[in-house]
Amino acid sequence: MTDVNKDREQHGRLDQARETAAQVIDNARHRASDAAHATAETLESNPIGVLVGGLVVGAAIAAILPRSQREKELLSGVGRKINAAAVAALAAAKDAGRAELDQLGLTPNAARDQAKSLFQGVLKAASTAGSAAAQAGKDQVKSTS
Repeated sequence: MTDVNKDREQHGRLDQARETAAQVIDNARHRASDAAHATAETLESNPIGVLVGGLVVGAAIAAILPRSQREKELLSGVGRKINAAAVAALAAAKDAGRAELDQLGLTPNAARDQAKSLFQGVLKAASTAGSAAAQAGKDQVKSTS
C-alpha cells in the first residue's frame, strides 16, 4: 500500500471516529435533557416526596460517612440538648393527655366500670330477648292447638 492510500485510510478512520463521537455526545445530551425534564416534572407533581427522599438519602449518606473530630466537638452538646428536649416534650404530652382524660372521667377504673356495665346490659338484653322469643313460641303453639 502506498503512503497516500495509508493516509486516506487513516483519515477515513478519523472521520468515522469523529462521527461516532459526535453521535455519542448528541445521545448523551438528549438523555441529559430528558432526565432534566423528568426530574422537573417529578418535582412539580410530588415535591414532598422528593423532599422526603432527599432527606432519607442525606441521612443514609451521613450515617455511612464517619464524623470528623470537628463535627464531634460542635455537635456533641446539640445532640444532648435535642434528646433532653424530646424527652421533656414527651413527658409534657403524656401528662397533658392524662390530665385531659382524667378531666373527662376516662380513668382506667372508670373505663373498667363502663365496660362491666355495658357487658351486664348486653347480657340482660340477651336474656330478655330469649325470654320474649320463648314466650312467643309458647303463644304460637297455644294458638295453633
